[in-house]
Amino acid sequence: MSYIRWYLDELGNILDQLPQDQIAQIIRTLERARMERRQIFLIGNGGSAATASHFANDLLKSTVTEGKPRMKVFALTDNIPIMLAYANDCGYETIFAEQLDALAAPGDIVVAFSASGRSPNVIRALDLARQRGLTTIGVTGRDGGEMRERCDICLIAPCQPMEQIEDVHVVLCHLIYSAIRDQAPL
Repeated sequence: MSYIRWYLDELGNILDQLPQDQIAQIIRTLERARMERRQIFLIGNGGSAATASHFANDLLKSTVTEGKPRMKVFALTDNIPIMLAYANDCGYETIFAEQLDALAAPGDIVVAFSASGRSPNVIRALDLARQRGLTTIGVTGRDGGEMRERCDICLIAPCQPMEQIEDVHVVLCHLIYSAIRDQAPL
């Protein structure tokens, strides 16, 4: 078997194992946030930061539907100067929590992407979010790490390799926003 065939088969097997009930719960939570005019904050590091930015783009632009409010989505990964200021002055582990502290209100949503589920800055932001009454959604991999216990909904890609975890996360983002856009039955 070629490497290409193996990789594609492996990814397909991982996607087949995803818990559809949790995906539907995430979709319903984000749609409810839209209708209640709640803010949705997205966080992550590295490739997960890129996923957060991509997801913000898709949710903001591609879910516009006549007769429904627009989604209020912010990728906290996208303001490099503020992240670097907090990292320099307060420590890297504060870069998302400090932004949430300033911007979030009870009832808002945090969606955290972390392949390992162990990133200190993501964990700190989730802790703050729960203290402040935000709904926490985790999208992770491997065993879920510390995120597992800190999220109201924690969707775990059942695999180990970073690249496959990130592949799954991007597929999930596309599935979620297109379901919201299309008002698809779950």
